[in-house]
Amino acid sequence: MTSAATPRKGKPFDRSIVEGPILGAVWKIAWPTVLQNVIGGLQGIVDHAMVGRYVGFTGNAAVGVSFQIFLVVIVFVMSIYTGMGVLVARFAGANDPEAVNRTVFQAFLASVALSILVLAPVGWFLSPKLLDLVNAAPEVQREALPYLRTMFLGGFGMMLFFMLGGALRAAGDAQTGMRLGIAMTALNVVLNIIFIRGFGPIPAFGVMGAALGTVIAGLMVSCYAIWRIFGGHLVIQWQRGMDMRWDWTIVKQLFRFGLPAGLQGIAMNVGGVFLLRFIGSLPYSAESQAAYAVGYSELFSFITWTSVGLMGAAAAVAGQNLGAGKPERTERAVQLASRLGLGIAVTIGLLFLTIPAFLFGLFGLTEPIVLGLGTELLRWLSVSGLFITVALTYTGGLTGTGDTKGPLYISLVSQIVIPLGMLTLLQMTRPLVASDVWLAILLGHTMRATLSVLRFRAGKWRDIRIERPATA
Repeated sequence: MTSAATPRKGKPFDRSIVEGPILGAVWKIAWPTVLQNVIGGLQGIVDHAMVGRYVGFTGNAAVGVSFQIFLVVIVFVMSIYTGMGVLVARFAGANDPEAVNRTVFQAFLASVALSILVLAPVGWFLSPKLLDLVNAAPEVQREALPYLRTMFLGGFGMMLFFMLGGALRAAGDAQTGMRLGIAMTALNVVLNIIFIRGFGPIPAFGVMGAALGTVIAGLMVSCYAIWRIFGGHLVIQWQRGMDMRWDWTIVKQLFRFGLPAGLQGIAMNVGGVFLLRFIGSLPYSAESQAAYAVGYSELFSFITWTSVGLMGAAAAVAGQNLGAGKPERTERAVQLASRLGLGIAVTIGLLFLTIPAFLFGLFGLTEPIVLGLGTELLRWLSVSGLFITVALTYTGGLTGTGDTKGPLYISLVSQIVIPLGMLTLLQMTRPLVASDVWLAILLGHTMRATLSVLRFRAGKWRDIRIERPATA
């Protein structure tokens, strides 16, 4: 920081994460994160339900395809947040608030630069080609293009929300991120109701209205969160007069830990995009894409988003305890997070098996072909959910301690080589059917869980070192 910055006392770090009962530490970070992700998942369900009712199943397919493509590009920009989380958790565990504050500010500067120079221009110009790549039906492309371009141009606010929520969670404050997430979801739902169906003088934007609601809500909530940080109300503190120059000690570590995670995310989402391409080659391709968009992207998200919440909790608790010099607590935290995830996956999987028609009916999907494909998909996902929750929680343990290369290698094998290789070989011998794709998803998740557990138990994360900010 420069001499113009006036230190201000903020909220202290929660030392119970590194000193109290391990289950309590995991639960303290996990429940707000899981709840936030579940409520955030409800936002996507509202989007799909409204789009399905006012546009039809082509609108559901357009939202599902577009968001999958959006993730492929945005995950590279957001990779620095993984590196930020590693550093923040370590510095918080070592009780070093100056290093925490400086790290998050550098991540903010990098987000601004990458959003303006990468996300907006690349997304705008490549959107048509990306929609062609996934083999989206023409009627789906017409709805998807304005949605996708709006997300690329206005996604900065949502990115900042993920950055600030991740920073607060890594520092031990998951409840503030939860409150911000709930506020953004509620605001998003209201805006989507207005923009999708129209309200008063505001016309009905249809599928594009879902994107408008998302980008406006993200920007408003992120601006409020930054105001709170500058006001000295949170565990992370910024002040006027902070040094705006790049701190290369931090920046290099943001990319050192973040880029493997970004490449991992790209690999996973590229795998998802090519999976959509295979789905597009099936008989009844539009119906299959709609079933996949709702069944996998939305209903399965009740497992994946809760597991992602547990992954974040495992990463924060594991990183803080390693920063505090307590690796044995790191191991125990990841094991407990995995068990919590399995309990949730079993419960939701039972719902997939018993009430599939009701679940798809919430999205207005009652067309017999779509419903039949979706019901079949949910049967496979009820088993797949057990493996993905284990994979994600152990990935959190690896990532939180700084081992971001391991999950990259694992994702390349489990999300690309196995499922796409299997489908390619099958397609060379006979026409694909929907169950081939559903089986490929299950095999990929099974391999990812197995390799993640083995990598964590190998214990190489114990020897990973980080450097303190040069200007803190």
